[in-house]
Amino acid sequence: MQNQSEVAVNSTTGKNVSVIVKVCVVIPFFCVFLYCIILMLHTFASHRQFFDSSRYILFAYMLVNDTLQLLSSVLLFLFVMANVNFAIVFCAPLLFLSTATFQNGPLILAAMSLERYVAIFYPLRRPVSWRPERIWVIMLSLWLVSCILPTVDFILMRPKANVDVLSTPVVCKTAVLNSSPIQTLFKVVVNGLFFALVAVVILFTYIRILLETRKMRQDRASVIKALHTVVLHGFQLLLSIMVFTFPITENLMVLYVNWAPEHIAFANYFCFVLVPRFLSPLIYGLRDESLRSHMRRAMPCSQARISPNKT
Repeated sequence: MQNQSEVAVNSTTGKNVSVIVKVCVVIPFFCVFLYCIILMLHTFASHRQFFDSSRYILFAYMLVNDTLQLLSSVLLFLFVMANVNFAIVFCAPLLFLSTATFQNGPLILAAMSLERYVAIFYPLRRPVSWRPERIWVIMLSLWLVSCILPTVDFILMRPKANVDVLSTPVVCKTAVLNSSPIQTLFKVVVNGLFFALVAVVILFTYIRILLETRKMRQDRASVIKALHTVVLHGFQLLLSIMVFTFPITENLMVLYVNWAPEHIAFANYFCFVLVPRFLSPLIYGLRDESLRSHMRRAMPCSQARISPNKT
């Protein structure tokens, strides 16, 4: 009996240490991401010229969307790690936000690629909805489309017979709303259509801009820059798609790595959810010379170098 109790205590201690290590990895990582995003958004808010460009406005929208997506994802992760259970009525809004922002990400990339296409081919006769003062129409449309999947999940949701939506505590996971085979199939089809549509849009804009670079003799540099931007959007889309490699990577890890299932799930979550969401806005934002220079001046360490005696 004593040996059994010691084994149980050691197992519990090992699990607690594992949870602490995972939380200590995720939280600092998220804080660094949040600091960079806040710095970028502060830069946008402090300089009026960024609001005169549809491209920058869409990028700021992407920053807000990625922040909400990562925030909801980290909250769900912490709830699972802390073994916090609560009713579906409280869990559902967080899952809705997580799913909607995840769907919104690739749609924003498609809109940003189309914006570059419009800027190159219609520089003087830009459609009204793509102008900076009306770009909110595009953003609102993207948000409404991205809410389709979580809304259908709510409509098709069928809790178990012994689960009360208002009172029964449950683990806050997507399986709570996505438990039937019909829902799973619908989700796979919708995700496939979303990412295929975005890939087609990015490929279309890339080919059209590439063909345009061969025709133009003037302002060739701006067209090539737009071409590189579209390529970057394609790379960002690949980062988003990495989340769908979960089944493949889990099977590979089971074969070649002697890890517990929860450790494999965490490795997948960190590598294919957190890291891509962290890299995507940073790669795009830090690539922009104007935004990068303003961010450098806005950093506290940069401001500290300025002498207070200078006028």
